[in-house]
Amino acid sequence: MNRKLTGQIATLHFAPTPRNRDNLAKEGITDGVFVMGNTVVDAIHMTVKPDFEFRDEQLKTLDFENNRVVLVTAHRRENYGEPMENICRAIAELSEAYPDVHFVYPVHLSPYVRETAEKFLGGNNRIHLIHPLAVDEMHNLMARCYLIMTDSGGLQEEAPALGRPVLVLRRETERPEAVAAGTVLLAGTEEDVIYGHAARLLTDPAAYRAMAQAVNPYGDGQACRRIVDAILWKRGLRDQPPEEFSAG
Repeated sequence: MNRKLTGQIATLHFAPTPRNRDNLAKEGITDGVFVMGNTVVDAIHMTVKPDFEFRDEQLKTLDFENNRVVLVTAHRRENYGEPMENICRAIAELSEAYPDVHFVYPVHLSPYVRETAEKFLGGNNRIHLIHPLAVDEMHNLMARCYLIMTDSGGLQEEAPALGRPVLVLRRETERPEAVAAGTVLLAGTEEDVIYGHAARLLTDPAAYRAMAQAVNPYGDGQACRRIVDAILWKRGLRDQPPEEFSAG
């Protein structure tokens, strides 16, 4: 409701993707619409640093140079019950099959999520159940990991900016651009399917590169500059209209 109300009264509309622009057009909003990319990609470029030092004690001890690290997030309510248990079982099975892989799971504060994670994944020295992370720690963890397995929405837009393949632990996603671009793969919530997709990315370099090198459809880190240019142009302080984002 808030998004639709704002769309009706706004003068400028900074759509992250062409699909978002097309959705506005279906609502009759075509004036003042610019495709800019998502500012979250700009944020990634600001927060990720090669000399970043983690504050979390377990992350401090991880050897990112000699081990592959898989980041896991799973907390959505629609995954409560069997889907969450399937996700955890798949991770436990992957941990047994790939001794060079460490899994880092910042566990949501939901009592159900914490209880389930501890039940299926606790006590494994290569599965690190840690507290939720601040955004800068999360971004730098994403930058150093090998693969991301998540039911989150935002990570599907952030991870491709870092060249990290994403397995989406859901049956559907509201990020269809990422699926079409090949930066994410819908893995669903069945244990054997999740295991199969993850195993392929851990063993097939070509499959991994195809996802890691795909162009991020959500931005190139220049959204904020384009937005400033659009505002200046609209106010008559710039001669040329802003350059729009294209993932092509």
